[in-house]
Amino acid sequence: MVVRAYSNFCEVLTGGETLTCRLRGRLKLAGHGILTGDRVTIAERGPGTGLVTAVLPRRSELIRPPIANADLAVIVFTTQSPPLNLALVDRLLILARHSGLDAVLCLNKTDLSSPEETAMVVRSFAGARAPLVLTSALTGVNLGELVDFVSGRVAVLAGQSGVGKSTILNVLRPGLDLEVGDLSAKVQRGRHTTRGVRLIPVGDGWVADAPGFVHLDLPALAPARLQEYYPEMAQFAETCRFQDCLHDPEPDCAVKAAVARGEIDAGRYQRYLGFLHELQARPRY
Repeated sequence: MVVRAYSNFCEVLTGGETLTCRLRGRLKLAGHGILTGDRVTIAERGPGTGLVTAVLPRRSELIRPPIANADLAVIVFTTQSPPLNLALVDRLLILARHSGLDAVLCLNKTDLSSPEETAMVVRSFAGARAPLVLTSALTGVNLGELVDFVSGRVAVLAGQSGVGKSTILNVLRPGLDLEVGDLSAKVQRGRHTTRGVRLIPVGDGWVADAPGFVHLDLPALAPARLQEYYPEMAQFAETCRFQDCLHDPEPDCAVKAAVARGEIDAGRYQRYLGFLHELQARPRY
């Protein structure tokens, strides 16, 4: 398994030993890139070194962060420092599910959140069918729950810069000493301290510490398919007047009625509409 990939070299775990490997020439000529998480075959070339001779088929692939064969996305976010960005959380949920990954939501830095802010987050994702873990890397609260979710899996910590992904890993793996960045006081964004994707053993699983980001494009989706990533809409959509209802301008929409009754979170529905219009505005060809 590739535990770290960079340029034309990678670190491969095999038989309890980590070898520094380069790609065979024909793989490079074929334009075959290699990702952290790839399963590969290698030929040893000397003490601590080897040659990647083949990359096995991937069961999943993320472009951002770039990782192969992950099973779980742990979406880390905060209400304070940096400020809450629910649209980015929704985008990450869509991306994870579109890529075939399970998802866990992790509200970190709960020591900085007010009870009202935490309750708002809980309400917002009540129908999203993704477990929500409330953590604080500072106090260690509920980090054991994350270890349980990661057990036996390859997981990736995803989220904007500054939400505490590296800090969480430093707590879970004492002595790891990943670099942790301060927030920019001017724009309240985290500084990018993680410069590549690296797999780190945590409990019985692996966790990727990946670079953070501020914006994330939606995957290539037909607008009509967007609602598939909103499980809270499914039971109501069956009774919409139109079978192909997008829950936007159509009359007699059961989803909009559920929003009005408070059975679907209004903020999450409004973000759905924003994403829908974004997909509709994309060129078709």
